[in-house]
Amino acid sequence: MFEEILHDSHRGAHRSPLGASAAGGEVTLFLRFDEYLNVNARLRLWIDGAERFVEGRRADGGLAFSFAPANTGLVWYCFIIDAPGGAKWYGARTPGLGGAGALYDYPPPSWQITVYDAAFETPRRFRGGLAYQIFPDRFARSGRDDVSRYGYHLSRGRPLLAHKSWDEPVLHEPLPGNQDYDPCDFYGGDLAGIEGKLPYLKGLGVTCIYLNPVFEAASNHRYNTADYMRVDPMLGGDEALASLAKAAKAQGIELMLDGVFSHTGDDSVYFDRRGVYAGDGAYRSKDSPYAGWYEFYSWPESYRCWWGFKSLPEVNEDEPGYRDFVGRVLARYAAMGIGSWRLDVADELPDGFIEFLRDCVKRNDPEGTLIGEVWEDASTKEDYGARRAFVDGRELDGVMNYPFRAALIDFLLYRMDARGLCLRLETLRENYPKPFYEACLNVLGTHDTPRLFTVLSGAPGRDALTRREQARYQIPPDAAARGRARLCLAVMVQLAHPGVPCVYYGDEAGLCGMADPFNRATYPWGREDGHILSRYRLLLEARAECAAMREGLCGFAAPDGDVFALLRSDGDSCAMALVNRSESARQVSISASDFTKGPDAGKLFLAESLRDVLTGAAVDAKGGFVNLVLPPLSGALLTRRADE
Repeated sequence: MFEEILHDSHRGAHRSPLGASAAGGEVTLFLRFDEYLNVNARLRLWIDGAERFVEGRRADGGLAFSFAPANTGLVWYCFIIDAPGGAKWYGARTPGLGGAGALYDYPPPSWQITVYDAAFETPRRFRGGLAYQIFPDRFARSGRDDVSRYGYHLSRGRPLLAHKSWDEPVLHEPLPGNQDYDPCDFYGGDLAGIEGKLPYLKGLGVTCIYLNPVFEAASNHRYNTADYMRVDPMLGGDEALASLAKAAKAQGIELMLDGVFSHTGDDSVYFDRRGVYAGDGAYRSKDSPYAGWYEFYSWPESYRCWWGFKSLPEVNEDEPGYRDFVGRVLARYAAMGIGSWRLDVADELPDGFIEFLRDCVKRNDPEGTLIGEVWEDASTKEDYGARRAFVDGRELDGVMNYPFRAALIDFLLYRMDARGLCLRLETLRENYPKPFYEACLNVLGTHDTPRLFTVLSGAPGRDALTRREQARYQIPPDAAARGRARLCLAVMVQLAHPGVPCVYYGDEAGLCGMADPFNRATYPWGREDGHILSRYRLLLEARAECAAMREGLCGFAAPDGDVFALLRSDGDSCAMALVNRSESARQVSISASDFTKGPDAGKLFLAESLRDVLTGAAVDAKGGFVNLVLPPLSGALLTRRADE
């Protein structure tokens, strides 16, 4: 009898509203069972650290439970079923995932409801756009006095290797005479070089350039900031950044800077461990104006540092002087027209500090965007024994969507099937407030992950090879063919999925590489993988032309274990992405009614006449069904035909 009981958190008939809920709003949950069953049930809630029970009311086909969470945060729920023979629990089938439940003889995994501030909104200028991430030294160089710019860092005694050729391999071993590897090799990429490539980026449809750190620093990655108030002279200095921001804005492109506010470099004006700055850094004097920024266990040699790296002393983000200073940093770059920021290691920044940063960003530019680096589901992320409030409406606008990346790669590499992909994507949508969900950066590759082409070609995990082995790794030809096919499928889903797709520079050109530093090679101008680049251009053009792909309603479906489908519709615009990961052909028959879960189920539609963006072929969907054969390792992106 218990098998006929059902609650599915992804179905509108079972949960209203679906997904996250605004604080103060009523939530109604439905437990379905046939009327002949002689059962009763209670809803068990866990809110603000306390247990609470809600009695149900009889409704057609089961019991309905209503309550109104007053505060932002997480609500956890399950059901206790009373019936002849004893009580049972009914909860989530898999911990951490929504969807249909299961019966238990003991307290089960609970479903999650994220409760957020009802006033929360995210910038429309950012949502629905296309981001492009650039590692400044490796994208393009202007040729404007490249080598002489190195003189500033050399004058401060910093090790520096200037590559003679743009095409040389990255440095991955210690310099001669050194014991440790130092990311001190430079290719001369600069901000003027990026400005010169704005027509290329505009042609891709880019609306936001996310720049890895540009402030003065001793390394090529610049996450060891030396001076927040100075753009690195190797990149062209303040004038070059202001020029880039102005030129990009004229092209309809905004800049997003990388804010590294959890630590500084030890070789910085603030700490000055090496004594190269004129002022008194915290390492040099206990009376330093920056002394309160850092925690010394035994001054000056023993201090708190990021992940134990002595070169990265951590700051105290709650220190008033430091907060005031960071506020001035944000204001300085807002005056250049740059109001959006990506926060490095956001999960290591206190909630109060992120709230402060949000207030600064919105004060400087109401349409400025604040994105956090969070690798897990941001709604349940915990640090130091407490849940983080990233998604609650007072901190971040969105995060780098690493769970999306992980789920899609797991599907394409056969680590889970299409139904598992639907479940993970639907759960993520369920856990994030809609404004937050639509402002997430949907990444497939970043400066912290092996290159997408390499991953999808089936390369060994980053920990399976030594650094020297990673440097020598080459994708076998047969694996490369599969990698190209999978990459196209991944990008198609990325561009059709809600949120802001983010292209890591060079992924569209087929750059390969294992973990850092091999994922940070120079852009291969003139040596692009033509097949991959042409596919990117085709898919990006389709996204630009199809409103549904940018801002439409959305649904996920799995016609079978190897085929994933994503449907978007908006007004008279629609798009369906179909992915066959199998190395054999698949017959697919699908309609809008197959997208049965999520907040947009029942609202989606398919036009009768469609076109496959990838092949140009016309596809007939009369009668509401698409019927086609997907060849091995292939996909289709179907959009409404313009001549319909």
